[in-house]
Amino acid sequence: MGPIEERIVKKIEEAFSPERLAVINESHLHAGHQGGSVDGSGETHFRVRVISEKFAGLGRIDRHRALNELLAAEIADGVHALALEPSAPGESVRW
Repeated sequence: MGPIEERIVKKIEEAFSPERLAVINESHLHAGHQGGSVDGSGETHFRVRVISEKFAGLGRIDRHRALNELLAAEIADGVHALALEPSAPGESVRW
């Protein structure tokens, strides 16, 4: 786990107290693409799967907005893409 991934995990754990969290570095899938490194190393593309009671009653846009605001510093530091999958407990998830 790299330093950016560690920061993402820590921030989400502190802000959302998730019952389930997976932060997946997908940078290797974007080798040579804009915003990624030539060889796919690094920390530029992440998938964030999180289940938290704090998402209950919020719509999809508000959930995404909350995560994007929380992770604004990481985005500014070079995270090119975040695939966000926020859910509340009891909601159907694909993972």
